[in-house]
Amino acid sequence: MIAVVVLTHDRVHLLRQCVDNVLARASELTTEILIWDNASADGTAAYLDSLTDPRIRAVRHDENIGQNAYAEAVRLTTAPYVIELDDDMIDSPAEWDRSLLEAYEKLPKIGFLAANLVDNPHDTAARVMYRERPQAYHTEVVEGVRLKRGPVGGGCALTARELMERVGGFRQQHDDVFWLEDAAYIEDIARIGYEAAYLEDVQLKHAGGSYYAKSTAEKHAYWKAYWVREIRKNRIKKALLLVPGVRPLNERHGWFRLADVPEFPRGWRKFAG
Repeated sequence: MIAVVVLTHDRVHLLRQCVDNVLARASELTTEILIWDNASADGTAAYLDSLTDPRIRAVRHDENIGQNAYAEAVRLTTAPYVIELDDDMIDSPAEWDRSLLEAYEKLPKIGFLAANLVDNPHDTAARVMYRERPQAYHTEVVEGVRLKRGPVGGGCALTARELMERVGGFRQQHDDVFWLEDAAYIEDIARIGYEAAYLEDVQLKHAGGSYYAKSTAEKHAYWKAYWVREIRKNRIKKALLLVPGVRPLNERHGWFRLADVPEFPRGWRKFAG
């Protein structure tokens, strides 16, 4: 009924925890587990060879195609529901997949339902959610299900294959290794009336950021370019807000908001990447 797709690249120490503490705790509803190895050179291949769960299929690619592999991996599965799972999800409650599916089936307007995050101070995503931007999130009850609303990521998220087919599946950007394929998918389903949310009461532990693993050059370059763009946009927005009458109109209609830019060290734009 559920296919779980995992991408990995040179993080076998995290992948082991993902397999032992997340995938091993999936219920019998998960019938397919596809682990796509993006040309790892750290012992990942040997570890994958050692796995004995009959649901697990490992695919080794000879090139790191990054997030683009999600589209390729999903095509190799057949279950009516798909969960994209990051290899740095390292702990979960029992039968977390069942909880996601049962909630999803009650929520006709939700097309992308993600597991909530444990409040882990070492994880970059959890720090944003619980410390840096808690005001961006709120909890609401829909059809008897507690949802966390706000910016949603795809660290562990379920969608329906039928919905994926309607929007053409996960997008691919062949010129980029790292990019936000989950955000692109959320945009695509929004165009046909579906929303994304976190399932409040199902929390998984995410191990993202330099505390757990060295960032790849591609990921570093992506986020550097992203924040350069956001800083430039903020300058334009601030200039617009100085135009008489624009600020009250913007507050009323919500045309735009300033991005919450982190504090970077002096000279950070000169850093490699």
